[in-house]
Amino acid sequence: MRSSATSSARPSDSDGSRAPRRIPRRPQLSEEVAAHLRHRIMTADIRPGEFIRLDDVAAELGVSVTPVREALLTLRGEGMVDLEPHRGYRVGPLDRVDVDDLFWLQGEIAVRLALRTASAVTSDDLDELQWWTRRLRAAVASGDDDGVIEAEFEFHRAHNVIAGGTKLAWFLLAATRYTPARLYANDPEWGHTAVDSHERLVDAYRSVDIDEAVVQTRRQFIDGAARLTHHLEQSGIWGTTDSDRTQV
Repeated sequence: MRSSATSSARPSDSDGSRAPRRIPRRPQLSEEVAAHLRHRIMTADIRPGEFIRLDDVAAELGVSVTPVREALLTLRGEGMVDLEPHRGYRVGPLDRVDVDDLFWLQGEIAVRLALRTASAVTSDDLDELQWWTRRLRAAVASGDDDGVIEAEFEFHRAHNVIAGGTKLAWFLLAATRYTPARLYANDPEWGHTAVDSHERLVDAYRSVDIDEAVVQTRRQFIDGAARLTHHLEQSGIWGTTDSDRTQV
């Protein structure tokens, strides 16, 4: 059952509105390591063809080798790294088609969820989405990267709870793991675009403008794909051969 946006047990925002209820989930250590490595791979901080050294990652993150090994097993199952006997884990290829497919998949799932949200959303739900939009705007304005990531995640989580369809929302969450959230959080231009898109999406739901809701949903993923593609182009991974490079 969805929580109400008006529960008196919730803390108040600066304008007196109530914060949405949420139960924080603490990820497993190996999940945190996997997320860290995904970000580095998807932003070309670790380039295709480079090796990932367990000891160095463990030292960098201040953890034992065990969660790093578990994280790399997870990434191997996702096709992000390959295990070469007697040599270790090497980052797999990442090309433009991968990025296009990633955002296409996210966009298609998100549009389906948006159509469901449009038929189920209540005024309290819209207040909750607007609350997270205000939080996102404030975080973007103050340069609070962690706040941006939290508000963006919680906006979409609340949105997808309204839509229902737990399995479909899970597939979307799994796909968004490959989008480097901190890259976007560090980009004020992306932040302003995200805030504007959220505001327009909420307005579309209020006015029952289904076409506009679909436009704004797709807009977010088209923009995200363009920004990541530009970043990877600037990194040079698609213009050089890195197969013989290693990272220690």
